[in-house]
Amino acid sequence: MKNCLLIFIITSKFSVAVAQTEKLIYHEIKTDTEGKIIPWFSAEHGKAYSNAIMSVWHFWDTMRIDMNGLPYYMNHQVWTPGVNDLRGIGGDQIQMALSSWRLLYLYAGDERIKENMKFMADYYLSHGLSPSTAAWPNIPYPYNTLIYSGIYDGDMVIGKYYTQPDKAGSFGNELVQLHKLIGNRNHGQTPGGIYLESAVKIANTLARHTSTGTYDASPLPFKVHALNNSAGKLKDNHGSGKDVQLSKYTTNWSGTLELFLSLIEMKKGDIQAYQKAVDIILAWMKKYPLQNNRWGPFFEDIPGWSDTQINAVTFAQFMMSHPQYFPQWKTQVKDIFKWVYATLGNKSWEKYGVVVVNEQTAYQTPGNSHSSRQASAELQYVALTGDSSYTENAIRTLNWATYMVDTDGKNRYPQDENWLTDGYGDYVRHYLRAFAVIPQLAPSDEDHILSSTSVIQFAEYKNSPYKKHRFDQNVLSVKLEYNTYDKQGREVIRLTQKPLRVLFNGKAVSEMINDNAPGFKWQELETGGILFVNRTNADEIIITE
Repeated sequence: MKNCLLIFIITSKFSVAVAQTEKLIYHEIKTDTEGKIIPWFSAEHGKAYSNAIMSVWHFWDTMRIDMNGLPYYMNHQVWTPGVNDLRGIGGDQIQMALSSWRLLYLYAGDERIKENMKFMADYYLSHGLSPSTAAWPNIPYPYNTLIYSGIYDGDMVIGKYYTQPDKAGSFGNELVQLHKLIGNRNHGQTPGGIYLESAVKIANTLARHTSTGTYDASPLPFKVHALNNSAGKLKDNHGSGKDVQLSKYTTNWSGTLELFLSLIEMKKGDIQAYQKAVDIILAWMKKYPLQNNRWGPFFEDIPGWSDTQINAVTFAQFMMSHPQYFPQWKTQVKDIFKWVYATLGNKSWEKYGVVVVNEQTAYQTPGNSHSSRQASAELQYVALTGDSSYTENAIRTLNWATYMVDTDGKNRYPQDENWLTDGYGDYVRHYLRAFAVIPQLAPSDEDHILSSTSVIQFAEYKNSPYKKHRFDQNVLSVKLEYNTYDKQGREVIRLTQKPLRVLFNGKAVSEMINDNAPGFKWQELETGGILFVNRTNADEIIITE
């Protein structure tokens, strides 16, 4: 990766903080000596970003218990001090939290994160699925129409028994990952078995309903009546004054595609049906949104058409993660970025050296989740291509988004409240994804697993309270120990010092002679460095100091 600009930004420009008189939500804006925005918490990016994500997690974990005995985030979509929001949850509130916490677990090694994931999944599965006899069976409803019922049974706008298939696909994908987090490779009667079984049922329903699609209708609908398969009607906000079946269209199929591909790889469920659905959805995405940028709705509360940044950029991320399906992905991803800035770019803070992005065409408001998503996607592109033209604005955007978070972890948009989706589950993961592709951004004085090609089932850092005690700590000075779901894979780890030894399943391994050989490679930085681990036939790694 050509990261000269990145290193220059990290080591030079942000070394001095200059206070400004302008305040951005909770904090006075701080800049470098060139007047460009830096994080409010610390001039060192890693410390500031880590503070933001850990503060947000702590706020979520300690959020007040609601009137029905559930955590507040299981009932409402917006948190405000001392007042209960009158709306139910966001359609992807649980999915997004599961996505972020899975990444946060390997970063922090906190078993409470894992328990929170199991709680949310267990509760949703037992209180939110359509009946097995429905036209769309065994998929989650996105909303609790009676706020304190503890039951998810419909859609926020259209009403009871309507569901959103795209959110079902995302939930199914997170169930597969949760199965890997707490299950084992044999896929037998494990604690995670119910998650895999439920994911297969969701995939079966979605695959059975996948059709070719048209200009006005995606291969799966945005909203549909789960019991009788009827399409809901939304008002057209283009001025026609007519009700149209806008609920037939969305492009948010990245989670659904990941669900199908994961089950195909695991050889679970109806593999042929899943592959057919993947082929149909990919062909439709290539024929329509990649050509015309009609990215369409994502958010259930908008009663009409809206092109959303989340749909466009999430698919760009999918393309970068699966380039084998997209021969022209480099150009297509850049075209998506261009569309975002042309349609949703926000220059309100341009004097501080940053252009952020708005949420959607029907709600031109900048937010921490959408801007940080844009930044992490651009940094992924930088890491893959060496095109550093996106680097500075991406990092400035991550800096800007830290201002959304108060000292206690609560957060909001600059101009409006934000949902518990945007401020929590769909915020934390973007910083962790940025760390994964640009490890130099992670804290220099802490040890963290930043990425893995496998699910990390257990991570224990030095001085962690969650000790396994399988090794004699007096003989073996363990800096980090972790277990993986797959026996072959790669990890990127930020460490404060080069390890004394790296052990695969109890056996010391050597430094890699090339990037494809098993073992480890150490990249020295100004403070600490980056450890690259390449595992073959090993799922238990110990790093000593």
